[in-house]
Amino acid sequence: MRFDENADLDTSNIDDLRGSGGGGGGVGGRVALGGGGLGIVGLIVFFLLSSLSGGGGGGTSGGFALPGGLSGLPAGQSADNTQIAESCRTGADANSNLDCEVTAVVNSLDGYWSDAFARAGQTYTPPRTNFFSGQVSTGGCGSATSDVGPFYCPGDSEVYIDLTFFQELEQRFGAEGGPFARSYVIAHEYGHHIQNLLGTNRQVRSGDSGPTSGSVRLELQADCYAGVWGNHATTTPTASGRPLITDVTDADVAAALDTAARIGDDYIQSNLGGGRVDQSQFTHGSSAQREKWFTTGYRTGDPARCDTFSTTSLG
Repeated sequence: MRFDENADLDTSNIDDLRGSGGGGGGVGGRVALGGGGLGIVGLIVFFLLSSLSGGGGGGTSGGFALPGGLSGLPAGQSADNTQIAESCRTGADANSNLDCEVTAVVNSLDGYWSDAFARAGQTYTPPRTNFFSGQVSTGGCGSATSDVGPFYCPGDSEVYIDLTFFQELEQRFGAEGGPFARSYVIAHEYGHHIQNLLGTNRQVRSGDSGPTSGSVRLELQADCYAGVWGNHATTTPTASGRPLITDVTDADVAAALDTAARIGDDYIQSNLGGGRVDQSQFTHGSSAQREKWFTTGYRTGDPARCDTFSTTSLG
């Protein structure tokens, strides 16, 4: 995947919290997402990392309540967007700088969903995307560390991501990586924002789990929405009046599907857990399901085909 080198980037919806009061810490800490954050990997990874490191629980992710609490995460964080604003000006920057790449993907996602909502006679409100390092305090979901991966907070309608997660995907999960695979991750979180705007996430009961649970259906729908955006990525104009993304190859799509497979509940339980797959604990869907629903969105380009809540066949 490449970006149009001459297209302008807009950093106005990005907040850089790295180095602020919300930074510090690192992988291996705890999570306290009291407001029910929704993430691409979420609770199951937290439990696995906690058990591997000897840690305990302390919050929620993906809508699940964990016992106990978490203290010591810093407050008073503030954004400093100076560096991003100066560094991320055009698509050429997105082709060489990860901060700018994510900024460009955010621009493209906002462009697509704004148009899609307008065609449906609805108003789209873009989320803010926060870059953080190690740990972060949200405006509506409590505090979190990088352990939970990127997540969306319905309480403040914002996306949070420690960009080192992409290294984790490749090094710990064994994913192929690449710009379109990374874009899938961001687009999935945007899928949760769409669900929040439409009220879909409120259909899911807290603590729900299992292969056909509401939690799994919510996550698979977010995967499908990510695929829908991917279908339109090279034709969606942004504020600059031209598409930021110039091409998406078959290899790019294969890399995104590889990432989807690496973060399926069954893959994570088998390869990062104790080796035993327990479907009753599924919260995000199996590898095959995640691949299926991303593919459904990508092939059709139609959000209406992403109704995971009505189907009896999740894959």
